[in-house]
Amino acid sequence: MKSERTYRMKGERLKVKGILILFFLSTFNFQLSTCQAQVLYEISGKGAKAKSYILATNKFMDCTFLDTIPNVFKCFAQCDKVITEFAMQDYEAISALRQAALLPDSVKLTNFYSESEYTFIDNALRAQIGMGLDKLCRMKPAYLTEMVRAELMREWLKYDEQRSMEGFFEAVAAERGLPVYGLDNIGETMYMLFDREPFHWQCKELLKVLEYPENEVKQERTLRAMYCDGRLTDIAYQVEGPDNTTSISYSDYKVYCQRNIEWVKRLQDYLQQGKAFIPLEAVYLGGDKGLLQQLRAAGYRVRPVNRGRRTS
Repeated sequence: MKSERTYRMKGERLKVKGILILFFLSTFNFQLSTCQAQVLYEISGKGAKAKSYILATNKFMDCTFLDTIPNVFKCFAQCDKVITEFAMQDYEAISALRQAALLPDSVKLTNFYSESEYTFIDNALRAQIGMGLDKLCRMKPAYLTEMVRAELMREWLKYDEQRSMEGFFEAVAAERGLPVYGLDNIGETMYMLFDREPFHWQCKELLKVLEYPENEVKQERTLRAMYCDGRLTDIAYQVEGPDNTTSISYSDYKVYCQRNIEWVKRLQDYLQQGKAFIPLEAVYLGGDKGLLQQLRAAGYRVRPVNRGRRTS
């Protein structure tokens, strides 16, 4: 059932992705031209025993885009661990995330919407994802918003989560027996997914996404084009800019920037050892407060792997 599919988290997709990996790599290498974007960086210095690499990703890009990034697989082959936003191979963690997506029994969505708004949301959800609030009223608005966004990207951007860049290297690492470490723990992951926005604001965002879905699609098209050009700083400005009224906006970006400071501390031991491969969403990396700049400020040398190309 569709509802069951939307409940699957990263870890439950890894086995399927692993099966597809060899097919992707062998089939598409010769079909795609070389990417001129700079989305791959090496990290060294500060006493690191070996280089590590950080790759900007975009979850709405097909993983075959990786074949257009020069040296990405060569760099990955030199590494002995993968560091990602959160590692979702623990089924107990997945169960905890499912539980975290549920509203407390004391909270009712009907208390946060007018009768007409509630009816509109119910009808819009039925049209967009095939289920109404009779089945989804226990879910947090942030979760419902992500369900709607995923359906919009499937329809308009041909997004296929089984072919997404997201989780690709985590899946390859599992195939090769390499350890995968998350920068966030389960509690922080639950917060980022479901609670980083106040509840009343989550309710407003769900309504807004359903009223103006074209804004979400337009924004993701813009961000994807910037990603393909390697314009990581522009991605940061696009998200935090005052004209951005989508569900991922300035308040979210502030949370990302604050988290980047903590991530630099958590990366220290991995970078000291070297040989870490770090695929993270591009929105976290660029700009004055992005992770790349935070790493430089902490004393690391961060520079493009494919020098001479466009940088962040």
